[in-house]
Amino acid sequence: MNKAIFLDRDGVVNKERGEYTWRLSDFEFNNGLFEALKKLTNYLFIVITNQGGIAKGLYTHTDVAKTNALMLKTFADNNLQLTDIYYCPHHTDYGKCLCRKPNSLMLERAIAKYNIDVKKSYFIGDTQRDIDAGKNVGLNTIKIHPNDNLLDYINKIK
Repeated sequence: MNKAIFLDRDGVVNKERGEYTWRLSDFEFNNGLFEALKKLTNYLFIVITNQGGIAKGLYTHTDVAKTNALMLKTFADNNLQLTDIYYCPHHTDYGKCLCRKPNSLMLERAIAKYNIDVKKSYFIGDTQRDIDAGKNVGLNTIKIHPNDNLLDYINKIK
């Protein structure tokens, strides 16, 4: 079985700006992200993110695909492999779904697809809904403050 580090996007991977981040010009990686992940050998890296701005009509799946492509390229440029990116396009103001965190469908799909050992894997998030989603599937969880340097937290990963 594989070990994985699941990462929330806004606030963990990139700067949480207090508003939706979908333009490439607004997307800024958090300090220490790549340095921290390079210390975590033998883990798959998977991003799990709510993108409710799609349901609200603020941006499109194409816009999210562009930010996903930027993440994939920048990880590769830093000699890291981003295994996959899962996003929920729904918002609770516009209906119910099983994938929007704190629900766990995105995590369940990734765990099944990549044969993840949840007992040896972690979800790093900056909100309680991230932590709840991780706990719902048995992952170890680490809650950070939005935009914190991940280097300050990797000692919690065994």
